[in-house]
Amino acid sequence: MRYGICPISIAPLRAEASDKSELVSQVLYGEIFKIIEPRKSWSRIRLAHDKYEGWIDNKQLREIESEDYHSIHQLPKSYCTDLISHVTHEDGSLSTICIGAQISSSAFLGDKFNGEYHDFAEIEKSKIVENSLLFLNTSYLWGGRNPLGIDCSGFTQLVYRLNGHSIPRDASQQANIGEALSFIEESEPGDLAFFDNKEGLITHVGVVMQDNYIIHAHGKIRIDRLDQSGIFNVESNSHTHKLRVIKKII
Repeated sequence: MRYGICPISIAPLRAEASDKSELVSQVLYGEIFKIIEPRKSWSRIRLAHDKYEGWIDNKQLREIESEDYHSIHQLPKSYCTDLISHVTHEDGSLSTICIGAQISSSAFLGDKFNGEYHDFAEIEKSKIVENSLLFLNTSYLWGGRNPLGIDCSGFTQLVYRLNGHSIPRDASQQANIGEALSFIEESEPGDLAFFDNKEGLITHVGVVMQDNYIIHAHGKIRIDRLDQSGIFNVESNSHTHKLRVIKKII
C-alpha cells in the first residue's frame, strides 16, 4: 500500500482519471490518504478522514511513508478557521489555504501557519450554526468543499468538522448515522435535515436553525423556512425540497 498527503490548497477529486471527468469532491491542504490504484499520471485514493474515494492528479499529491501516514492520522486534529489564509513554505513562498484545511499536518509538510485555527478537546454542537453562517452566499459547486464553491453535503461535512465531529461525505451516507426525530419541534440548532427526490433517494441535506429555519446549499448557501413538508422558499413561494427525516447527529 502507498500513501499520500495534499500539499496544496485544494486538489480536485474526480470520478475518473481525467481532467474532464466529474468533480466528486475535493482534497484540502494537509489531508492524508491511501493510494489504492496508482497510475502514471493519476492515482485513485481513499481519504483517511471519511474513506471517500476518487482520482487525483499525481502532480497534486506528495507520497509519504506508511509510518508518516499513521503518525499524522493519530495526531490531535486542528483545522484552519479563517475563510482564506496561507501557509509559509521553507523557501519563504506562500500558499493559500481555506477554512477546514488540516493544519495539524503543516509541520510535517515543513510549513508554518500563523492564522486562526482550532484544536478540539470536545465536540461543540452549539457553534455549528455560527460556523454555517460563515458560508452564507457561497456559490453552489457540485463536489465542492471550500468557501468559494461548495455542495450541500460538503457544506454540512465541513461545518461539523469545524466543531470536532467527522461525518461522511455524501448526503445519503450522512443520513445513515445519528438518531431520527419524529417532528421538527424535537430538533435543535445544528441537527441535520435530509430531503429526498421523486425516486425516494436522499439527495439533499441542510443544517437546522432556530425558529424553523434551515441553512443549506441551493444555488448558493442560503437560509429558508423549514416545515413538516420540507424547505419553503419565500422568493419562489414554493417548496423546493421534500423532507425525509431530521437527525440528531451529536
